[in-house]
Amino acid sequence: MSDSSPLPPVRLHSEAELARAALSTPLLARAARLARWAGPDTRVDAGGSLVEEQLPAAAEQLGLTGDDAAAYAAEAWRVALDSGLVEIADEESGTVRAGEALALLTGSPHEVLTVWLAALETVLADASVPDLDDLVDALDEGGEIDFASLDWDPESEAEFLDGVLGNLYLLTVSEDGAGDGPVPLPALAASMIVPDDMGEPTDDILEQVSDAMMRLDDQFRTLEPVGLVEYRPVDEALMADADEELAAPVEEADVSRYGMVRLTPLGAYGLRARLMEAGFEAPVVGELADKGADVLLDGTAAFGPAAALAETELWLNRHEPLSGARELLAAARGADAGGPLRRLRCQQALSLVGGEAEPALREVLDDPELGGLARVWLSERGAAEVPAPSQDLVFWLTIDTVAAQLAAEGNSEELQALVEGLAEQHSGFFAAAWRVEHPATADVLEAMGRLHPDKKVAKEARKAAFKARSQQGG
Repeated sequence: MSDSSPLPPVRLHSEAELARAALSTPLLARAARLARWAGPDTRVDAGGSLVEEQLPAAAEQLGLTGDDAAAYAAEAWRVALDSGLVEIADEESGTVRAGEALALLTGSPHEVLTVWLAALETVLADASVPDLDDLVDALDEGGEIDFASLDWDPESEAEFLDGVLGNLYLLTVSEDGAGDGPVPLPALAASMIVPDDMGEPTDDILEQVSDAMMRLDDQFRTLEPVGLVEYRPVDEALMADADEELAAPVEEADVSRYGMVRLTPLGAYGLRARLMEAGFEAPVVGELADKGADVLLDGTAAFGPAAALAETELWLNRHEPLSGARELLAAARGADAGGPLRRLRCQQALSLVGGEAEPALREVLDDPELGGLARVWLSERGAAEVPAPSQDLVFWLTIDTVAAQLAAEGNSEELQALVEGLAEQHSGFFAAAWRVEHPATADVLEAMGRLHPDKKVAKEARKAAFKARSQQGG
C-alpha cells in the first residue's frame, strides 16, 4: 500500500496519554507480565513459542481461566517475543531472557509507543491468518500449507485488511466522516467490495459483502485487545444463519446488530504511523503551529474548515496579535496559483485576531492584493476612517475570492450560490469582470459559466472568459 496523495489531518492525543492507553491495553499488559515472569526455567520451542507444558503456568500468571486460557497466554507470549520484551537466550536449550524493549515500557512515552507499534504489527499479521483448524487441515504430507485448499492468499488478505483499516482511518479523520463515532461493519465491508459507480448491488456483490463481514468480524475481535479499535461484534443470532441474514438489507434501527467498530485515539496514532511508513502523507493538527505563516497558509490549503481552524488557532496562540497579523499578511501575497487560497486562509485567520492587529491591516490598505481584505476586516470591526474601495479593487477581490473558493471546495453548492448571487446583483458583471488583471480571471469566469444554471448567464460568462484569456495572451 503506497500513495503520495495527502490524507485529511488527524487530531492526535498527546504521547503521554497515548502511552498510558498503550500500557493499559489487555494484550500489551499481558505480554509485559509474561516477560517479567519468564525466568531461567522458562522453555520455548524452535519457533520461540512457549512449550505446551508451560502454557498452564503462563495462563495462571495472567489470571486466565477457561478453554481459551492457554491460547490467550500463547498469544501474549508471541507478542512479547515479537516486540522484543523477551528474547531467545539459547536456541539449542530453548532458554529466554528479558529483552531490551522491556525497559522501554518504563521509559519515555515515545519509547512505550514504539513497543506498542511492534505489538500491533504482530496482531495485524495474526488477524490476516485463517482459523488454526483450517490451517491444520491444509497441511500436506510434507508439512507445507496448501494455500489453494484454503482459498487464502496471505498477501491479498493482508492488503484487504490494510484497505479496510485505511477506510476506517479516513472515516474517522474526515470532517464529513464518522469522527469519534462507531462505523457499521456492513459499511466498511461494502467500501471494499461495492464499486463506487454501482447503483443497486447485485446478489453476487451482496454475498461478497456478507463474506467480508464475517472475515472482518473475526479480525476486529483479534484487533480489539491491542487497543486499535473498540468493537461490538456481529450478533450471534445473525451468525447462525449468516448467508440468509447478512445478505439481507440492513434496517437502520438494526444496524448495530451487524457489528460496530470505532477507531480509538491509540488506533488513530498506530494507523497514521503505518500509513506514513507506506508512503502516505498523513498530517497531524498542530504540526504547523511552530512554523512560519507561509507554511501555515500553504499547509492548511488542503485542510477542511474545522481542521484549518484548529491549526490556525494553535498557530495564533504562539504569536502576538499584531506581529502575527503582519506575518500572515506578508505570507498571503503572491500572483501564483496558490495565492487566492492563501489569502482566504489569511482572512479566516485574521477573523480570530482582536483589535490589537488593526495597525497591521491599515498598513496594507494600499496594497493591490491585500487592500480588499484589509477593508473587510476593518469594516467588520467598526473601525473609523476606512477608505471606500475602488471599483477595480472590488472586482479584483471578487475574482480572488471565487478563485480561492474553487481551490478550496471545487464546484460546491456554496460556490454555485455565490456565483448566482454575483450575477444577479451586478447586471454588468461579466462586461467588467473580464478586464480584471488577476491571473485567475479567465478560470473563474469559465467556472461561473459551468456553475450558473441559467443558460443565458452561463453563455455570458463563457464569452467573458474567452475575452479574458485573449487579453492575457492565452
